[in-house]
Amino acid sequence: MKMKTKRPIQVVRTWVRRQPPKVKVLLAFMIAIAALVFIRMVVYDHDNLFIAAEAVHALGISVLIYKLAQEKTCAGLSLKSQELTAIFLGSRLYCSFVMEYDVHTLLDLATLAATIWVIYMMRFNLNSSYMHEKDNVPNYYIVIPCALLSLVVHPTTQHHIVNRILWAFCVYLEAVSVLPQLRVMQSTKIVEPFTAHYVFALGVARFLSCAHWILQVLDTRGRLLTALGYGLWPSMVLLSEIVQTFILADFCYYYVQSVMGGQLVLRLPSGVV
Repeated sequence: MKMKTKRPIQVVRTWVRRQPPKVKVLLAFMIAIAALVFIRMVVYDHDNLFIAAEAVHALGISVLIYKLAQEKTCAGLSLKSQELTAIFLGSRLYCSFVMEYDVHTLLDLATLAATIWVIYMMRFNLNSSYMHEKDNVPNYYIVIPCALLSLVVHPTTQHHIVNRILWAFCVYLEAVSVLPQLRVMQSTKIVEPFTAHYVFALGVARFLSCAHWILQVLDTRGRLLTALGYGLWPSMVLLSEIVQTFILADFCYYYVQSVMGGQLVLRLPSGVV
């Protein structure tokens, strides 16, 4: 009975694996559209999607905390990505305090505290297992372009200019903060389970956040874009969400494939991320 239930899944996996990249992209796009339609039918208040995205991100950080506490190693983790995460969370937390202050503020505060703890453990307690040579993407390569872009394209609301620039900065930085982590995984090729769970949680969180913005735009028939301001900013918000979702999409595909195959360790082909 067990073999019969697995056989159709195995057939589908084999068929997908044999398809050219363009077909795989088309399939991923169709699955994403189907997921959006399903979410729109099931979730009535789409603001809850953004809360769910932040909660899943916090859950991913919790997985890292468990890994560091139980296994006493930070092998496979990118300290650079954790530092970038702390930077954008700190910026977003400040903006949340001065601009809105709601449940998102509390979720960001908890996630930031957990991220700082992870950074502390990696820098001091578990530094001997940290892969310095693999985590070789300088943070300023990512932070400086995001900062410059935020000076040029930021919200046009009535808030203070500094707050608007910081808001844009955290949006742009969040979109690319996972790149050092993906670089580490690309270098090692083999990703241990807890790191894979963490990055997959980031992928799910990004999809939920992206779905939140897209469905909000559809529900308001585009009025949300006007509420965010004018110029390039509304488009950049959506683009940032979509970019980060696609950055993680390929990894999530191989993660799901490995779970379906019953593997505990994820092996990435070259050029995946």
